[in-house]
Amino acid sequence: MQTCTITKKLRILEGTLADYKVLSRFHYRDSRLGPFEKIFTLKLNNETVGVIVYSMPAPSLELRNIATGNYFVGLDRHSQIALVNKTVRTISRVIIEPRFRGLGLAVQLVRETMPLMNVPMIEALAVMGHANPFFEKAGMKAYTAPLSVKCIQMKEAFSLIGIEERIAVDTRAAQQHIEGLSQGKRLFIEREMKRFLAGYGKRKHSPAGLERTQFVLSKLTDRPVYYLWLNQACSFAKRRQGQSSKYHTESSR
Repeated sequence: MQTCTITKKLRILEGTLADYKVLSRFHYRDSRLGPFEKIFTLKLNNETVGVIVYSMPAPSLELRNIATGNYFVGLDRHSQIALVNKTVRTISRVIIEPRFRGLGLAVQLVRETMPLMNVPMIEALAVMGHANPFFEKAGMKAYTAPLSVKCIQMKEAFSLIGIEERIAVDTRAAQQHIEGLSQGKRLFIEREMKRFLAGYGKRKHSPAGLERTQFVLSKLTDRPVYYLWLNQACSFAKRRQGQSSKYHTESSR
């Protein structure tokens, strides 16, 4: 497969839900797609080899506030939602057919379609951003937030019973370690895990075991990276870019 030959034949076109469905099985999330704003597809002749989905933004995101210097903060809920919907679009899916991965096509798809949305800001959230920062390669900036106090306390509790980073990445090993603890330490970590899960709805009633331990550990390790792109064709984005030195940013490496 010759990269140069392939890329010359590729075309980016406005797509449909049918284009997404062709590739949806290759995405790590559930293939079901909620409401979306626009789909673009990457075509090789008549074959769909890539797809990107843009959706309406969530009303509020902590990392969006960090990235924009709290631009959307301080408004009543109705005004905030109206401003966010006018200003932001979210990349909710980027999928490349497995045979065509490794050619930089995800970067191309993101970079070339963002200006087509004609909004001041494009954002994306990616748990795997640290491992594969293609959004950054496409021109977006990465932002991360420190662990919450709640997560820090839970990590410290695990550390007190002997579960450090090397064990935490292996859920089964962590669970076996917990089951081998003395009664006093088991009661301690049980209390701490229940306290941690209190803010996770039905999860707070999860019984002790591998599944619960896996969920708790995932919340301590899977920190999403927030990406933001400012459309320089919009006067709004130019003003925000001029204030970028005020923002707290941390690019993933």
